[in-house]
Amino acid sequence: MARRDTVMRMSVEQPLWRALTGYRVLTMIYAIGLFASAHDEFTRPWLAVAYFAVLGAWTLATLPKVASAAACTKPFLAADLAVALTGILLTPVADAAERVHDGGPTLPSIWTAGSVLAFAIKGGWRWAALASTLVAVANLVERGNPARDTVHNVVLVWVASIAIGYVVEVARASERTLARALEIEAATRERERLARDIHDGVLQVLAMVQRRGAVIGGEAAELGRMAGEQEVALRTLVSGGLVPASRASEDAARGAVVRTVEEDGPGDGGPGDGGPVDLRSLLAPHAGSRVSLAEPGAPVLLVPRAAREVAAAVGAALDNVRRHAGEQARAWILVEDEPDEVIVTVRDDGPGIPEGRLAQAEGEGRLGVALSIRGRLRDLGGSADVISVPGQGTEVELRVPKDRQRTNDPRGKAEQR
Repeated sequence: MARRDTVMRMSVEQPLWRALTGYRVLTMIYAIGLFASAHDEFTRPWLAVAYFAVLGAWTLATLPKVASAAACTKPFLAADLAVALTGILLTPVADAAERVHDGGPTLPSIWTAGSVLAFAIKGGWRWAALASTLVAVANLVERGNPARDTVHNVVLVWVASIAIGYVVEVARASERTLARALEIEAATRERERLARDIHDGVLQVLAMVQRRGAVIGGEAAELGRMAGEQEVALRTLVSGGLVPASRASEDAARGAVVRTVEEDGPGDGGPGDGGPVDLRSLLAPHAGSRVSLAEPGAPVLLVPRAAREVAAAVGAALDNVRRHAGEQARAWILVEDEPDEVIVTVRDDGPGIPEGRLAQAEGEGRLGVALSIRGRLRDLGGSADVISVPGQGTEVELRVPKDRQRTNDPRGKAEQR
């Protein structure tokens, strides 16, 4: 069975980088347009033309640098802010003093905000505060006096950039939390799958050795006692296994990452699958002198993985009948093929399950119902209900929805992506 790593990358900040890229281009065109509409009022228009040539070339050449957090490095941010500050400080040299005194726009105009926003998206609110403070100082130096409009614009840029930086930090923390939660969920499901396999194999054998050893006596009794101790230890390990440490990326430049392992191969309902399987053929071996099987006349088709898991859940239910109701108990299996789901019911004529016994068994590490039955159906996107009345037997109803059989996760692969 092939194993492959699947990487799910989540980054809510990536749209911000795309927006910043467009903002820088549009504001560059806007700044050049402002100059073109009033170039005859400049005292040194050639100086403004030289600056806009540098600004245009810099903006277009550095578009890849503002495409993602990984590409936006500290040296680039410093150089970008230097271009903005130079334009602000060159304004009183290139423009007329009257226009500067009357509150005319600086050479880079609102393009400067793009440089500050890059700091905010890259480094959060602290970086944004530093960059916006430097821009504020440059604007005050350019004006020569703290006019009301200047102070208003400075405060607006300062507050907006810090707010955006704070939002980015919160978004990154949320991404890491979500990545961790998804990884814990994936690890828990894998642990449950392994626990089911152990329960269906090793634990059953150890329990049988313990019972047979007690019956035979002698050295076999000691062997049975040891098998019982190992069964208890293994049940404790299975029911309380550890979730592995998170491998979620802390690299904010690339977004939060969840790395899972998918197993695909013949019978998993994925690429290369040989086609649906008739569930009746997998349930037929369970029929016998004390187990009756009632099934539809037409094939009950499920993908191989779903069919195997349902058959295994039925087998686990019948094992519980033989263990708790006795070898002489009778059981009935009913298969119903509905348009939207397949329903398999296992009923017995045993003494039933006392109220609260299932919860007690799960607490003791006896996970036959919790994992081998309910866990299997949950992983298929279905459900397993246990109905028992003391003295009137037990009924286990398994439901598998047909529209979600081809996923290994009940939420579906589309939701994982």
